[in-house]
Amino acid sequence: MRPRVGGGGRPPVIDFPQYGGGGDGGRDDAPDFGERLQRYRLGLMVGMVSVVMLFITFSSTFLFRHHIQRLDPRTGNYISDWTPIPLPYGLLLLNTAILLLGSFTIEKGRRQAFEQAVVAPITALPGIAAERGWRVPWVGVTALLGLTFLAGQALAWRQLTQRGYLLASNPANSFFYLLTGLHALHLLGGVLALGYAVLTGFLPRPLQRKRVVVDVAAWYWHFMGMLWVYVFAVIALG
Repeated sequence: MRPRVGGGGRPPVIDFPQYGGGGDGGRDDAPDFGERLQRYRLGLMVGMVSVVMLFITFSSTFLFRHHIQRLDPRTGNYISDWTPIPLPYGLLLLNTAILLLGSFTIEKGRRQAFEQAVVAPITALPGIAAERGWRVPWVGVTALLGLTFLAGQALAWRQLTQRGYLLASNPANSFFYLLTGLHALHLLGGVLALGYAVLTGFLPRPLQRKRVVVDVAAWYWHFMGMLWVYVFAVIALG
């Protein structure tokens, strides 16, 4: 960026740098930050709709299968092969708290990235230094919380299998592992996205691009938190 002296006594005008490629006579063909952010958010929402439909399908099947009964030819009564699984509520509630805490930390990281992108053109001016104080790496903290949640889920699965509640031993077991496993798989994708967001912080990338990565990762993380609350409620109350 460079100051440009105005005429007729006008103050200098600061030309802020434009992100994106050149070409075609120096015109910036790349979309600006707002357009890029909206495009990525739209793509994320399309993906989230498909994930929601997937979980609604499985949870509806779970509730329907729960109430299916068959006629016992020996007694003439309708019986069910559904045996409720004793959930480790203490561990699952702790995992829920960890995941919701991640929503708080990733939101802090998203706002921190926004602040850095806003002040970057100002601190690039001659004589203006950026603040060098240590800041909490909120995005990295969120990634660690995600790994902790996944470890807690693995511990819950291990406790149930050690007590004999295996995947194929009962329909209730199968649906529990299916729903929680699918959510854990999608959350792992969120952790990888956060890892990429942390990596971009050490790469020579424009701050606006880094902010887009953190913003989209934050949206996805909030979605994963709400999805887990839904899955937990279906399993516990179903």
